[in-house]
Amino acid sequence: MSMIRDLRAVVRPALRKTSAPYNGYDTTRDPSASSAVVDCAVYRDGRRAGSGEGTGCLTPREAMRRAREDGGFVWIGLHEPTEAEFAGIAAEFGLHPLAVEDAVHAHQRPKLERYDDTLFTVFKTIHYVEHAELTATSEVVETGEVMCFTGRDFVITVRHGGQGSLRALRKRLQDDPELLAKGPSAVLHAIADQVVDGYLAVVDAVQDDIDEVEIEVFSAPAKGSPRGVDAGRIYQLKREVLEFKRAVSPLLRPMQLLSERPMRLVDPDIQTYFRDVADHLARVQEQVVGFDELLNSILQANLAQASVAQNEDMRKITSWAAIIAVPTMVCGVYGMNFDNMPELHWKYGYPISMGMVAVVCLGIHRILKRNGWL
Repeated sequence: MSMIRDLRAVVRPALRKTSAPYNGYDTTRDPSASSAVVDCAVYRDGRRAGSGEGTGCLTPREAMRRAREDGGFVWIGLHEPTEAEFAGIAAEFGLHPLAVEDAVHAHQRPKLERYDDTLFTVFKTIHYVEHAELTATSEVVETGEVMCFTGRDFVITVRHGGQGSLRALRKRLQDDPELLAKGPSAVLHAIADQVVDGYLAVVDAVQDDIDEVEIEVFSAPAKGSPRGVDAGRIYQLKREVLEFKRAVSPLLRPMQLLSERPMRLVDPDIQTYFRDVADHLARVQEQVVGFDELLNSILQANLAQASVAQNEDMRKITSWAAIIAVPTMVCGVYGMNFDNMPELHWKYGYPISMGMVAVVCLGIHRILKRNGWL
């Protein structure tokens, strides 16, 4: 028992020294290691070299050393890194400070920039938020960001937001070694293709919401139900479409550059694939611009319908006021306190006057109804 206690006395302090959270990288020895790193791997001839995903056997520095010594490229994926977490990786790969600042702080406009021998690309990811009913406060689309640093022998992806995970994309590329053998530009294309495919899925869902609102605006209301659609619902949908438009429109020019202008960092074979992405993106942009214009028309039509409904209500109120004016006038005349008034003491004066009031009121009602006022 004394030997066991002595052994525990030796082991427990050692365990406490190594009980810090382990994220796959030894952060005490490698400044490029970071807890924000989701995956880090070397790809050679289209295949993942060394350890499998999630085993944490390679730090970014070690991965880069192996890629430069044995060939291939490094793909590092990060999720919402801080400045301190990204500083070591940025220094190791020689990333430009301006691009690093954009990657860390996010909220960037989609763009393509070149810094020396590195391409920096920003994508806005769009996710459709399911909702049972569209209201004036419904969130229709949710945005995120994916930044991509593409160099001669490395790809660094930085993701912000809960959507746009690249785990499935990495696995799909690893199942296609021939494409992945094209190098970092193949990864850049795959990311662009996944982002734009996400746009296409969201376009179809938003189209359904717009169709629903359009049908409600232009269909006849059920009896007893309020006329028109809450303008707040249309305006909220328009705001969400505008957010979608801000993600799509600025990306069109970068995709055209990647598909048309020769670049040293983009394989010529991959450039052909970028043309397909640019075509899909152009189609999405046309649809989103059409959504914006259609919602403008729907909003104007809804406001016009509300104005017409108010005019109809005013005409009805005016018509009933005209009908009520007749008995009001007659009663007002005979309500005066004078002795010498015509038919005041006549036996049939009251029924005759009431009959005349009824006839005149019915005549006015018929005329107004024939003219569409009632």
